[in-house]
Amino acid sequence: MELNTLSPAPGSTKNKKRIGRGIGSGHGKTATKGHKGQKARSGGSVKPGFEGGQMPLQRRLPKRGFRPLARTEYVVINLSQLDVFETGSTVDRDAMDAKGLLKKSALPVKVLANGSVTKALNIKADKFSKAAADKIAAAGGSIEEPSRA
Repeated sequence: MELNTLSPAPGSTKNKKRIGRGIGSGHGKTATKGHKGQKARSGGSVKPGFEGGQMPLQRRLPKRGFRPLARTEYVVINLSQLDVFETGSTVDRDAMDAKGLLKKSALPVKVLANGSVTKALNIKADKFSKAAADKIAAAGGSIEEPSRA
């Protein structure tokens, strides 16, 4: 097999529609643009969202809400997900990633109190909810948060 002998499978490619190439092509005369009007002219088209001069939808609807620039997005880990670890083990970012718990591993990790922890684990994360920290301590585990400078 040589590169110059390769060709696509039969029926997998179609010829380009050649408009404006005579009446016999079926796409001659008006070249599939119909008769007259803005869309038949050269360069004639309406921009997306233009409603013929009527106030467009995006301007009729009220503006609502904002996205704070200082907001920190976290990867959320629930206590119920931490049951896959052995008792007494240290659970950090690498261990969670190895078990497939982190979907976006670039973001900081926050542990929430959904579910319950049944084992004493040493958990290292960027942030803990108060209820999660209480449940971990009640199970005999410990938490480790990076110090805020």
